[in-house]
Amino acid sequence: MKDLNKLNLLTDFYELSMGNGFLQTGHEDTIVYFDVYFRKIPDDGGYAVFAGLENVVNYIENLSFDEDEISYLRENHNLSEEYLDYLKNFEFKCDIWSFEEGETVYPNEPLMIIRGPIIQVQLMETLILLTINHQSLIATKTRRIVNAAEGRAVSEFGSRRAQGYSASLYGARASYIGGAIGTSNTLAGKMFDIPALGTMAHSWVQFFDSEYEAFKAYAETYPENCNLLIDTYDVLKEGLPNAIKVFDEVVVPSGHRPTGVRIDSGDIAYLSKQIRKTLDAHGYEDVKIMVSNSLDEKIIKSLLDQGAQIDSFGVGERLITAKSDPVFGGVYKLVAVEKNEEIIPKIKISENVEKITTPGFKQVYRFYSNKDDAPLADLVCLHDEKYEDTDSVEIFHPNFTWKRRTLTDYQAVKMLKRIYKDGKLVYKLPSLNQIKEKSEKAVARLWEEQKRLEYPHEYYVDLSLDLWTLKDKLLKEKR
Repeated sequence: MKDLNKLNLLTDFYELSMGNGFLQTGHEDTIVYFDVYFRKIPDDGGYAVFAGLENVVNYIENLSFDEDEISYLRENHNLSEEYLDYLKNFEFKCDIWSFEEGETVYPNEPLMIIRGPIIQVQLMETLILLTINHQSLIATKTRRIVNAAEGRAVSEFGSRRAQGYSASLYGARASYIGGAIGTSNTLAGKMFDIPALGTMAHSWVQFFDSEYEAFKAYAETYPENCNLLIDTYDVLKEGLPNAIKVFDEVVVPSGHRPTGVRIDSGDIAYLSKQIRKTLDAHGYEDVKIMVSNSLDEKIIKSLLDQGAQIDSFGVGERLITAKSDPVFGGVYKLVAVEKNEEIIPKIKISENVEKITTPGFKQVYRFYSNKDDAPLADLVCLHDEKYEDTDSVEIFHPNFTWKRRTLTDYQAVKMLKRIYKDGKLVYKLPSLNQIKEKSEKAVARLWEEQKRLEYPHEYYVDLSLDLWTLKDKLLKEKR
């Protein structure tokens, strides 16, 4: 398999054509600032989960152009030899600040800031966006599903329904950050050192002359981990009785306990209750019931509201594709240019208010309550503003400025961490398990009202007075 970390030409071509243009017009070394942010939380949720930073770092660390790539660009496109020589001798020189993976994030705040020569910063747009958009989308969807499961295990089973090889692999990674306990994708398990899970399909049962023979063969092969799929023919009249018979005749006599049964069809709420009663009546109170079958957070919540007796969920297509809202919508926008060591803010204006950018070099502060440790609000401010030692701060809605609130008794934390300085990696990448733990803790700190599936509490993300004044000034000037 081609190295998925070396994706130098995975760009929209305008990034190369603009790069060539910047070089030809003498602007290649002009320092610029770009923000990565998104405009709307998928599924109208109360929060999103940031993921993909490690893969952006891997891309940058492998960012070099070989002779084959240079030859392709020379033969197929109208790019100057001077620009091709620049790519051939590419040396990364940018600064990057970013939220840490696993953190909760919100619309219209910079998730990443990239500073550097325009010829380089523009080149990275596509790869950074597709990485952050995809993994943040799947991590967010998974976290919603995991929350709906109320402590029951969720496994990612979506490999065959993912939209391509890399989507299945990096979707599995993102789902693990979002709280899944493992994946059905064996290669993802190897690549990211996460549990690869799976037992049998209906074809195993169909292959044998009888369901009993199929279960017996499986139990003899895996007596220490016997989990049987019992819905190939008839769950209550055949599947479950055959499973119990095999538990009695094969698994228990071998000195083991059966681990579970799984159903993938039918009235799951009703069937799970009947299965639980029957298993308990036969002395198998410890045997878990797992369900699958096109699940998502709303179906899982409905099942549990009906009193379904389910211990774990296998979630596939609706997780790995984020089917209900499959676009994260992150964007990459120029917000400032340096001239003579002065940072000149830039703004994009649109008739669509949500597409108006917020200018300037920025930082994001998160205010945590000293009473319950919950996040109270995020404040997007200019990079040199300080809030760590303040006793109170007044925040206000960026559009409806009369909506105001004064925050007190808080801890103010900078959320954008330095990742690269002068082209050198200065951030120690955490392990995937550490990222997963950060995600769990970040979501656990949220108010329950913010985690509702329907009409969640809207978290405050406001602009500082200085930043709002700058934006208002530029809007008036440009109009």
